[in-house]
Amino acid sequence: MQSTNCILMIEPVNFGFNPQTAVNNYFQTNDTHRATQEKALAEFNAFVDLLRNKGISVFTVKDTESPHTPDSIFPNNWVSFHKNGTVCLYPMFAENRRLERREDILKNIEDLGFMINEIVDYSPAEKEGKFLESTGSMILDHDYKIAYGTVSLRLDEELFRKWCAEFNYKPVVFHANQTVDGERLPIYHTNVMMCVGSHYAVICMDSIDDPAERELVDRTLSESKKEIITITEEQMNRFAGNMLEVRNDEGKLFLVMSDSAYRSLTPDQIRKIEAHAEIIHPDLHTIETNGGGSARCMMAEIFLPRK
Repeated sequence: MQSTNCILMIEPVNFGFNPQTAVNNYFQTNDTHRATQEKALAEFNAFVDLLRNKGISVFTVKDTESPHTPDSIFPNNWVSFHKNGTVCLYPMFAENRRLERREDILKNIEDLGFMINEIVDYSPAEKEGKFLESTGSMILDHDYKIAYGTVSLRLDEELFRKWCAEFNYKPVVFHANQTVDGERLPIYHTNVMMCVGSHYAVICMDSIDDPAERELVDRTLSESKKEIITITEEQMNRFAGNMLEVRNDEGKLFLVMSDSAYRSLTPDQIRKIEAHAEIIHPDLHTIETNGGGSARCMMAEIFLPRK
């Protein structure tokens, strides 16, 4: 299945602006308001409640006071859980984000009844200055075994192709950019400009400047029978590309996005999405502003088999 009904989320303890990620995450703004942690926690709890009320299983783990990991609320960057029982750990660009990898979380997931057969660890690539930030930097079409990746400091092309070969995914490599102060600069994560669902894809094609690469992505999505729903760069800047399809225990599909993303969409875009999935859109303003990530970044999908 393309989507799962069980996700991991990390409850913030000391959430705030991370200068180590801000060097190439142009979605971040340093909001020095003293209540940032309290507001982020309130947004997190409301988000979790919203998902659970729809019948989606959410496994939450608290962040730790020490070491300080201000971006731990975005667990989908350091780990991925696969249906064959494999867990993959990833090399992270920011040094303080590498501290987010926690063995106790994997143990807790096993205690919940999930089976972990193997742990594949790519994190030693950090010593070589090569990074691949899991499903932040890769968008995976599980049904067709395709991996989409935009090259940036957070996605090393060689490492991406190695991952695809080892996990049996076809790599689709391209370059996506955004305009920052009049200059075209690489988008830090693929998951802020595209989302792939069971029967559709939401994507900012305008961010792919090279016509041949844009045609490659368009053709690959079409050949995998996805309805292509395009968004503008302005909508992308409001996190309209940062979405994740999930399902509940009854198999009903949902597309999760932030309220900011939802409010940026046109009625026609909403209609096209709702033909495939019900939309869930929590308010994540504080988390988006300080963290530079949104709804999709907060959810790590668990595809592991049950014991």
